[in-house]
Amino acid sequence: MSPKAKRELAAVLLVVLALVSTLAFFQIAGPVGHLLNVSLGTLFGLLKYTFPIVLLVIAVCLAFPERYPVRRITVVSIGLLLVSIAALIDIIRSAGENGSLYIEEIGSAGGYLGLILAYPLVALLGLWAAVIIIVAVILASVVLVSNLSLHELWEKIRYSDLIPFNDGSKASEDDDGAYEKEDTIEEDEEVGEENDGLDESAENSVHVSDYDLEPIPKPRKHYRKIPIPIDLLENRVSKPTSGDIHGRMMTIRKTLENFGVPVEMGDVSVGPTVTQFTLKPSDGVKLARITSLSNDLALALAAHPIRIEAPIPGKSLVGIEVPNHTVATVTLREVLESKKFAQRKSQLTICLGRDVAGKAWIADMSKMPHLLVAGATGSGKTVCLNTIILSLIYQNSPEDLKLLLIDPKRVELPVYNGIPHLLTPAITEVPKIINAFKWAIGEMERRFDLLSKSACRDIGSYNEKNPGDKMPYIVLVVDELADLMVASAAEVEAAIIRLAQMSRAVGIHLVIATQRPSVDVITGLIKANITSRIAFSVASSMDSRTILDTTGAEKLIGRGDMLFVSSDLSKPKRIQCCYVGDRDIKQVVGFIVEKMDEPVEYVDGVTEKKAGGDSGFYGTDDGDDELYDEARATVVKAGKASASYLQRRLKVGYARAARLLDLLEERGIIGPGDGAKPRQILVHGVLDEDGTHFSEDDDE
Repeated sequence: MSPKAKRELAAVLLVVLALVSTLAFFQIAGPVGHLLNVSLGTLFGLLKYTFPIVLLVIAVCLAFPERYPVRRITVVSIGLLLVSIAALIDIIRSAGENGSLYIEEIGSAGGYLGLILAYPLVALLGLWAAVIIIVAVILASVVLVSNLSLHELWEKIRYSDLIPFNDGSKASEDDDGAYEKEDTIEEDEEVGEENDGLDESAENSVHVSDYDLEPIPKPRKHYRKIPIPIDLLENRVSKPTSGDIHGRMMTIRKTLENFGVPVEMGDVSVGPTVTQFTLKPSDGVKLARITSLSNDLALALAAHPIRIEAPIPGKSLVGIEVPNHTVATVTLREVLESKKFAQRKSQLTICLGRDVAGKAWIADMSKMPHLLVAGATGSGKTVCLNTIILSLIYQNSPEDLKLLLIDPKRVELPVYNGIPHLLTPAITEVPKIINAFKWAIGEMERRFDLLSKSACRDIGSYNEKNPGDKMPYIVLVVDELADLMVASAAEVEAAIIRLAQMSRAVGIHLVIATQRPSVDVITGLIKANITSRIAFSVASSMDSRTILDTTGAEKLIGRGDMLFVSSDLSKPKRIQCCYVGDRDIKQVVGFIVEKMDEPVEYVDGVTEKKAGGDSGFYGTDDGDDELYDEARATVVKAGKASASYLQRRLKVGYARAARLLDLLEERGIIGPGDGAKPRQILVHGVLDEDGTHFSEDDDE
């Protein structure tokens, strides 16, 4: 019987037991039901009436494990919560009118379940101390079950009509290390919880009651982070086969000695793709003599290609990397569950894979701040892009991250269409792609203007200073740069260079991939401004130099084997990239779309050709907006103005709401932004009969 069939059978049995228990409570289940009723009362006391509900919840979780994943900490917390409630019921029912306690009565109301906790606490600490401890345990259990703080729970209850999704997620951590190590640890951590600033300051009064006003649109749902179950990703566990390690060590040593290079063999690290043999050359041996023998070592080991790392960074050793007989697949899920990922310090962390020692590797997009991915066809570039996109989606809500996906090939990135993280559906037409680059430059300049007015250095300090008007990070992903360079090299290169030079401070990051690593595609200016790069398998050392400025990528074996270089690394790091299949992508995208209560609202004008100056990048052609009058009426009536407020009231995207604020400021309706302080409303008045135009009286 398959595991799925076993789970469904167990779920059916639990449902039957829940129904029989319910009938037993009403004395209509015969002698067996009577016995069951008495037994449940003895064990659980008054909590016996929750027994069928608990069984039904367990049955649903067993029947739909992907939709309702169960964490171990949640099960323990629910058990602790039930025990604590039973103990509290016991103590309350056993207390006398004068505050005394009849210890012999403990267990009559909460059953043996309550007796476990109530009796020792009351006997050792007394009535009131026991009550305080039990209440504290109940609150702690609620926090663990919900994965939210008490303050956040209270906010969710207050604004339950505005927040359709729960926040928070967990990251169970596995001990990183070489593949031979079996010990693991498990740990839970909250990630990515944000305070979205759901309410502004109190509304100022305006005298408009003498006229019939058009109703203001209902507030737009302010979506928060969707907790995506990690079970949606494939959990393929495999180990590499490296062959006779001791025999290979002896072969390496003997071969080098035959060519007059005496060495002392060191440790061996088995990675997912290659096994690294370390050695220490004798005094007086030049490293060039060892590196020149790579072909002779490949012949002796009957393995090709081999790569020699001389020296290993931070060690006085030389590393010889020999391909494994069987390559292990590194899944995105195992890196997301790793201890290193759980200890990350940024919500823009991307999963890379595992190195030659089996250690999980991650990188921070905010520090890169841009990434170039290149390699031959079929070497793993698109899988790498999908890994990066899913890594970011798992950590960030649509309020905190926006993606701009560009795919001239038309077949890879449109699969993400429909999720709320996208600024616009994946762009596949070259003219629209050029317009999207121009929009990104305009958005960058607009953000710099906001930072200048707020006296902030970067997007992080701006968002801290303006929690109610946060700017989301934007990651622009290009799947094939070569096609764009053929169609419009001058415009594309100029846009990429402009963004790469300036956009880090305002939270705009580039991820650019190409399968043609030539100097007319990866130009010198692009390389100078994008220092973090990933090279997959290429045909020649010249291609490797074009990508990394060094050789090595020509000796990779393909299928996700890559070299990663950044400003933090002195030499390229060999990593086996995470694998993400089509099934993983479709399940994650389908889950997010299913959890949405309304269609995605994309940002207007991203791919449209704009006339005029820079304002065309994020406004309309004539510098006005069809929602301007409604926006003016909204802010004057409410007496407050912010981008997030206009988003909810007018049901528009962030960029359009920000542009409307700019128009209102230009025309003297509102004052300039001053950090965290609310904008001043400079106009008061009454509405005309059409409900949109004011007879305005400027403040003195």
